[in-house]
Amino acid sequence: MNTPVYLSRPALTSALGSGLQIHADALLTPSENTPLTFSDQWVKSKTHAFGAIKETLMPLPDSIPEAHRSRNNQLILHTLSQIDGLIQTAIARYGKERVAVVTGTSTSGADENIPLFQHVVQGGEWTDVPFKQLQHTMASPSEFIAQVYGLDGLRYTVSTACTSGARAIISAARLLRAGLCDAVICGGADTLSALTINGFASLEVLSDGIAKPFSANRNGINIGEAAAFFVMTRDADFDGEMQLLGYGASSDAYHMSSPRPDGLGAAQAFQAALNHAGLSPHDIGWINLHGTGTQHNDSMESRAVAEVFGCQTPCTSTKPSTGHTLGAAGALEAAFAWGVASRETNPQGKLPPQLWDGTPDPELPAIALTDSGSAWPDGRRIAASSSFAFGGSNAVLVIGETANSAQKAA
Repeated sequence: MNTPVYLSRPALTSALGSGLQIHADALLTPSENTPLTFSDQWVKSKTHAFGAIKETLMPLPDSIPEAHRSRNNQLILHTLSQIDGLIQTAIARYGKERVAVVTGTSTSGADENIPLFQHVVQGGEWTDVPFKQLQHTMASPSEFIAQVYGLDGLRYTVSTACTSGARAIISAARLLRAGLCDAVICGGADTLSALTINGFASLEVLSDGIAKPFSANRNGINIGEAAAFFVMTRDADFDGEMQLLGYGASSDAYHMSSPRPDGLGAAQAFQAALNHAGLSPHDIGWINLHGTGTQHNDSMESRAVAEVFGCQTPCTSTKPSTGHTLGAAGALEAAFAWGVASRETNPQGKLPPQLWDGTPDPELPAIALTDSGSAWPDGRRIAASSSFAFGGSNAVLVIGETANSAQKAA
């Protein structure tokens, strides 16, 4: 039997702003103006839309060593300030050696070394400019969080491209259930990176406008940046309104960068998550789709959803509001599932409308994309959130209110 694990109120920062309620309101009642920013600074001679964070980030304290000075870590600190009280409570309750950290990222501080790369491209020597190895490493975010909070427990980083944030949350649950810790600071963070953006540009998958997931006119993704974190525990009395009810993962290893066309790996992850949660497809009231807006992702994901859930379960891709935040996406969209399912942040029970051009692709299964009138069905609010990544890494989280919370609301 799975020991129940609970997700605290999340901390999150994205192109939509900072804080749970700001994000919930923006998703449930979208503005007519896109939160994304068009820019020509990232890809030479081209303009694309990006989910850039517009607010000024909290400065890193002087006490933070050079090894942890990166914009990625600055965004993490800025975001964690929203739940600093919960983190301090966890440390006081469980002890600094029993609070773990698991972070997902795909960029870490890699861009801190761009000056070196530019110097070499211009004819300079590799030895002329220091290589900032510690900022560059994927371990940096988790080590940084542990240092900021003086933690002596387990900490590591998961880097599985666009499933990193979701996989970090799965790893946190496993640590708790193994008894290796009593609380985990878990989530993901990625900042806009010239290396990543130009990599996607080379694959010709950047949209020339705002992404249109599942549309017949879809032509690619928008890259974004974000951070989202929770404190996960086994204790309902810590901050236990919402549970991580289940999770599933698969690795179909179909191709280095393309998903398996028939969606088999994605369907297996959806079904594994349902099995782990002890739920049926009909128990899921909303699916937060990966929905990148590429030809291949949306084709295979719609097939996976139709196979497991049929075409009646309301579902939405929220990426037109934030861009695809890569290593942070799984955690950010888990936070969206938390906020949309919460009766405190979403008392009216609305579901986020799908932002697109309203032109369905006749080649895809007619899954139930949401509109402005979509709402939670009666009963317990339970959401599934999917993440898929290069190399065939697939992950699904099932997040919902506790049975007690649902009964109180009935």
